[in-house]
Amino acid sequence: METVGTVNYILSILFTICYLYQIIYLLVPLFKKEKPETAAVALHRYAVLISARNEQSVIAHLVRNIREQNYPRELVTVFVVADNCTDDTARVARDAGAVVYERFNKRQVGKGYALDFLLTQIAEDYPKDAFDGYFIFDADNLLDENYIAEMNKTFSQGHRIITSYRNSKNYGANWISAGYSLWFLRESQFLNNSRMLLGTSCAVSGTGFLVHRDVIEKNGGWKFFLLTEDIEFTVHSIINGERIAFCRKAVLYDEQPTQFSQSWRQRLRWAKGFLQVFSKYGGTLAKTIFTRRSFSSYDMFMIIVPAIFLTMLSILGNITALMVGLALDLNVTQVVSSLLWTCINGYLLLFGVGLITLVSEWKQIHCRPLRKIAHLFTFPIFQATYVPIALAALVTKVEWKPIIHKEVKTLADVRGEIRKAG
Repeated sequence: METVGTVNYILSILFTICYLYQIIYLLVPLFKKEKPETAAVALHRYAVLISARNEQSVIAHLVRNIREQNYPRELVTVFVVADNCTDDTARVARDAGAVVYERFNKRQVGKGYALDFLLTQIAEDYPKDAFDGYFIFDADNLLDENYIAEMNKTFSQGHRIITSYRNSKNYGANWISAGYSLWFLRESQFLNNSRMLLGTSCAVSGTGFLVHRDVIEKNGGWKFFLLTEDIEFTVHSIINGERIAFCRKAVLYDEQPTQFSQSWRQRLRWAKGFLQVFSKYGGTLAKTIFTRRSFSSYDMFMIIVPAIFLTMLSILGNITALMVGLALDLNVTQVVSSLLWTCINGYLLLFGVGLITLVSEWKQIHCRPLRKIAHLFTFPIFQATYVPIALAALVTKVEWKPIIHKEVKTLADVRGEIRKAG
């Protein structure tokens, strides 16, 4: 049974070595401030790409939200691909002012295929230089009215790929939506913001990013079809020498799942997608850590081989040792103690990360103060549910399935909740 303690000790050392830099990320915003903007700001022409599958309840709100941005309307064209829709998404999007293409393909399913189809249609119907950059959003997104203007400032500084600050429409709905929301706020403030301040590459997270026309052309469209096409695009870009920037002042809100079954399905896809990205790019990414001395490659390598797998290995090892010990009638006190301390330390670590994020981003969270505090205590539990999900991803066949969105809110609704939250 002493072997269990030794293994846990080794895993703790590996965990610390791999992820100590993310603790440093937590400190960076405290000591390093954003540089003032000095570059001249040009007005660029943008295409907005939205992949929507049965999103008739939310798509019009996003299209109108984009058309009401504090940015010249004539410089922004909204494109929607109604992907395998069986509802009125296409008609509703057209009525709201979007250019809509309909796609029906039951073999090539997923957001990556839909975006590539949309870019192909645009290339056929518009001049090559019609747009300087391409925004990519999900149908449930909602943008701050200065979103495009702020992203344009960063774009004008010469950045070719830019991601934005990700907030949530429904933080206070329940412990599940809060778990997602707090994690994305942490990604924005203490991963991407810190990376930007340090001059290393950020990471695209699902939605709310801008890509230069040249990058799209170099890639031949959108050729990222794995289950997590955002991480695939990020890793591919970093391997090919691109640096992804972050615009903290460009705020995007999206809807988080509130049902555990839906959350399980979504995060199972993410976990499987991370494994796919690691299988396809892991070797090349690891190589560039040394050949280019690339910290960004190391950072992304740690992202696609997340801490959850080390945690899962530790917990499974302890449970196995406990079962063997009980079967052989051995003294399992040390195993029980080790397993208990693994869980306690994991909870405290995640609680600390959540607490720092909550304090830092308090004003950005739109729900009542008591809910903010209560969901801090459930945040580590939400994160712990990744352990069985990651385990299931190793042995389960996973296919892309749409997430149902129903949270219809305007900016006024969101801000009203912020004011009520005090």
